[in-house]
Amino acid sequence: MTTSPAAVDGLKAWIAPSRTAVVVIDIQVDFASAEGALGAYVDMAVVQPAVAAAERLVETARGAGVPVVFVGLFTTPETDSASWKERLRRRGGDPDDESALCREGEVGSDFHGPKPAPGELVVKKTRYSGFGGTDLDARLKALGVDTLVVAGLTTECCVDSTVRDAFSLDYHVFVAADACAAYEADIHAASLKVMDLNSAILTDTAAVAAAWSA
Repeated sequence: MTTSPAAVDGLKAWIAPSRTAVVVIDIQVDFASAEGALGAYVDMAVVQPAVAAAERLVETARGAGVPVVFVGLFTTPETDSASWKERLRRRGGDPDDESALCREGEVGSDFHGPKPAPGELVVKKTRYSGFGGTDLDARLKALGVDTLVVAGLTTECCVDSTVRDAFSLDYHVFVAADACAAYEADIHAASLKVMDLNSAILTDTAAVAAAWSA
């Protein structure tokens, strides 16, 4: 990423606080903490730099008067669809165990790292995309937002799904690449490349901070 004066000037107009929201996706205990459900299988050290970068991005946004929206997975047994459970079964898993990520009301669904401040928007989803079955689009439009700076976990799954849907809904989408992570570096890099080709402009938290302070 570049933070040259010309790049900052361009980004400053594109992500002006009057039109932009930061969207933080799925940085929750089950996905980001060693104490969460995936912590027994995944080295969560790999996502901590992105979690820290997302915290910086959120604080920068608040200082610039940019709204921050927290999108999280909140599941119940009723939201575990038959097709979701069958896919897990066909892949050799136990759907009654593996589908129980981010159960609403349990510690696993708590936000980890950056957390909503009083009054900030929280959108609860039950599928990969933050727009799927939620009122995220309507609530962003009510804020006068047409531009998103996206951060979160995981790059290839819920970040990618949300970014694709946002672009299809005619948002201008920027992905803070250093504030996103996958559990494998090559998957993270490949997903960023695909989003850059198809649906988003890649940036980073330093460039965003420079644009909002310029």
